[in-house]
Amino acid sequence: MGHFGIAKTLDVLHEHFFWPHMKRDVERVCEKCITCRQAKSRVKPHGLYTPLPIPSGPWIDISMDFVLGFPRSKRGRDSIYVVVDRFSKMAHFIPCHKTDDASHIADLFFKEIVRLHGMPKTIVSYRDAKFLSYFWKTLWGKLGTKLLFSTTCHPQTDGQTEVVNRTLSALLRAIIQKNLKTWEDCLPHV
Repeated sequence: MGHFGIAKTLDVLHEHFFWPHMKRDVERVCEKCITCRQAKSRVKPHGLYTPLPIPSGPWIDISMDFVLGFPRSKRGRDSIYVVVDRFSKMAHFIPCHKTDDASHIADLFFKEIVRLHGMPKTIVSYRDAKFLSYFWKTLWGKLGTKLLFSTTCHPQTDGQTEVVNRTLSALLRAIIQKNLKTWEDCLPHV
């Protein structure tokens, strides 16, 4: 299922099963899970995340980020382009290359996001060179989408995407285990 922890495991089990002391049993199993103990951090983040205004509907306001530093996959990719709907919390994890330029990221965005969900009204992202480029700003200006940037050196501004990135990393660590180059094949399971 994916090593989500006690609460989510209980929720899934409650949909299909019941037995006396179910919560106690799930807590014991989760506490003894070696994969979870090795893959999940016990360190809590410093400070609080700053919430952004609540969107009015799904896929109107989104946030974007990159998770870098993966070993090259079988297809040569080494990064994940993360797009999160701020209303529904649904996320897309798109494998890419760290060296992809703004034009290629825009192609990925249209193929993977706009094709399925339509054009967003606002996009929150951190100040990556790809997102600050003239091409990127011109593209979204012509399409009527407003670009919002998180504060430099202060990613807490876009806390939701930071939480998604942390969860993505923990789940990949739990699923991949030994063969690190299979991370791209594991993304659909995450």
